[in-house]
Amino acid sequence: MPIKKSIRVSERRRSINRRVQRQSLTQLKQARAALATGNAEDASKAVNKAISELDKASSKNVLHPNNVSRRKSRLAKKLASLTTS
Repeated sequence: MPIKKSIRVSERRRSINRRVQRQSLTQLKQARAALATGNAEDASKAVNKAISELDKASSKNVLHPNNVSRRKSRLAKKLASLTTS
């Protein structure tokens, strides 16, 4: 592949990857904020949306699968402790 085309392709991929990553991390931040409020219903919705976005990022190879798994596990654990207490 010619170098100029390679640069164009990598810039385009970088832009898409950053968009996917920012979206998933924004949803993660919103889920953490919802968990901090203590409202189990809102927190549950936010956590499910964040998990969905993290899975999308993992399937697109933007975030490492182990990283996504760890984040999902921590969210689920916080949600479980919120609903039981």
